[in-house]
Amino acid sequence: MKKTQIDLRSTFPCNPPVIAPLIEELLKVRNDVLQKEKAYQHLDKVHVANRISARNLVQYMAFRLHDIRDLQLLMTEWGLSSLGRAERKVQATLDTVLHTMHHLAGKTWQPKEKPPVCYRDARQTLEDNADKLLGGHPAGRRVRIMVTMPSEAGSNYHLVKNLLLNGMNCARINCAHDDKTTWKKIVENIKRAEASTGRECKILMDLGGPKLRTGDIAPGPQIVKIRPKRSEIGLVEQPAQLWIYPVGTTPNPSDSTIACLPVPAIWWKQCKVGDAIRLTDARGASRKLTIVEATESGCLATAKKTIYFVPGLEMTLNRKGSKLRKNAATISANLPTRPGGIPLKNGDLLVLTKQQTPGEKALLNADGNIKTPATIGISIPEVLDDVQVGEPIWFDDGKIGGIIERVENGQAQVRITHARPEGETLRSEKGINLPETNLHVAALSPEDLEDLHFVVQHADMVGLSFANYPSDVEDLVRRMKSLRKDKVPAVVLKIETRMGFENLPALLLAAMQSPSCGVMIARGDLAIECGFGRLAEVQEQILWVCEAAHVPVIWATQVLEGMAKSGLPTRAEVTDAAMGQRAECIMLNKGEHIVEATKALAEIMLRMQDHQTKKRSLLRKLSIAERFFNLG
Repeated sequence: MKKTQIDLRSTFPCNPPVIAPLIEELLKVRNDVLQKEKAYQHLDKVHVANRISARNLVQYMAFRLHDIRDLQLLMTEWGLSSLGRAERKVQATLDTVLHTMHHLAGKTWQPKEKPPVCYRDARQTLEDNADKLLGGHPAGRRVRIMVTMPSEAGSNYHLVKNLLLNGMNCARINCAHDDKTTWKKIVENIKRAEASTGRECKILMDLGGPKLRTGDIAPGPQIVKIRPKRSEIGLVEQPAQLWIYPVGTTPNPSDSTIACLPVPAIWWKQCKVGDAIRLTDARGASRKLTIVEATESGCLATAKKTIYFVPGLEMTLNRKGSKLRKNAATISANLPTRPGGIPLKNGDLLVLTKQQTPGEKALLNADGNIKTPATIGISIPEVLDDVQVGEPIWFDDGKIGGIIERVENGQAQVRITHARPEGETLRSEKGINLPETNLHVAALSPEDLEDLHFVVQHADMVGLSFANYPSDVEDLVRRMKSLRKDKVPAVVLKIETRMGFENLPALLLAAMQSPSCGVMIARGDLAIECGFGRLAEVQEQILWVCEAAHVPVIWATQVLEGMAKSGLPTRAEVTDAAMGQRAECIMLNKGEHIVEATKALAEIMLRMQDHQTKKRSLLRKLSIAERFFNLG
């Protein structure tokens, strides 16, 4: 008797699409994934403990070369997996879904190729790698907490102990600050607190990396400004205060916030309580002060209006309406200098130069037009050899932006395109970001190489700042091995540039040449480099790629920052902290209320872990996957 084939679609509550074309399309994806993994030639360098993870990473990048959004939507109509959680075990996920699809079609499917890693093994591998890098699971909590150590941690043992007791699992020492003496004291306090509490605390030491910043700027004018405090309707609530003291001595006002003005000693000796000081200030305004206190070292004077004092101004001393015999004094050139700054507006031109002479603001002609554009040096002059016309540039955490218009004679001309309508002021030591420039700057600065001698002896992890190329990672590992033979610290890749993000898969494979490694999402610089609008997308992609490599991730920058500084979190901060649940570790920055912030973060993690671990994705094609195979 002939069997009657049942149309499975008729047994579904809704009529799904024909399954044969779906099988064919998914098989093409699978075959391409396996072919690209087999063709990739660089996995032999990966440490044996990471070989399976490296294979899965290559498979994942090949998988993400495909845009399967339409396919997975059709698959969900059959009640099948959307493939949105394939990161940890790519081939195993594909094969499982294909087995089910063939069964629904009434066929058998027995592929010869076995997955490098399956479901439980993949989950366990990531957990084991996190334990190895970040320490064991905190009691009842999956996600670890890392805290950036303030300088105070070197002298305040109880601060470190309280951080451990309130949820800290890893301590971060930023080598861009303090010195080896302070770092050593912090390490000693961490070890002491570990012994006292019985709690483990891994130590990450962040190398400073190359600091691309603006150079010095010619100092501003010598000015002392005093201003009264006024009510909302303009009434004086507290007069302006000025401490007057003789030139050549040290001012010592009762309140350190009071402005100080040096005057000739012979003039100052005449000052008495009740005397009036009159002058025409730097703006040409007639002003009066009254002396309200006189001591052996200085006088306190008050005023009801704002006054600007500059060198060369003349002041007269009056008592009961009459001028004193030696009543005139000229303000000398010993006033504090205002920090130099270059005012910039949209459309302005700024010249970056290799010269290390102080920067200057634009020079105007008699008509108010720019005669000479503003100029400023940069901390790494050779960067100007890499910039190209048309590339964007950002200053001061993205407050000022521009486009490179011309590059010649060791200079780069920047046309300002991003500034507030009222303009911005560019100052020295402000960060510079070149997101589209192919920089040839070594990730390890001379200072890093010096610090590394200390770091390899005391750190469990070494943070590689501004990691851009696999050679950067290999250079760091090679240098650490030459300094310490017995136990080389693990490398944590700090992804904070666009280039670092785009090269992430290759960076991971370089880091996986060592037994243990991790990734820190440094969201501050990354937002500037990739654009604030892309930050959410970029950090998600980093999480996916690292999960495919079974590499633990540290979620960093501005987590509960308001609470750490003021003691009170914002609603947005709490939500952001909760989203960090998708990483293996969350980093807090230092602040006056860091202990309270650590405790609050631990509580948020405990609540959130029952709701979310990682994240489901729709699997759009990734451009970094395409870049990875083109470079490979």
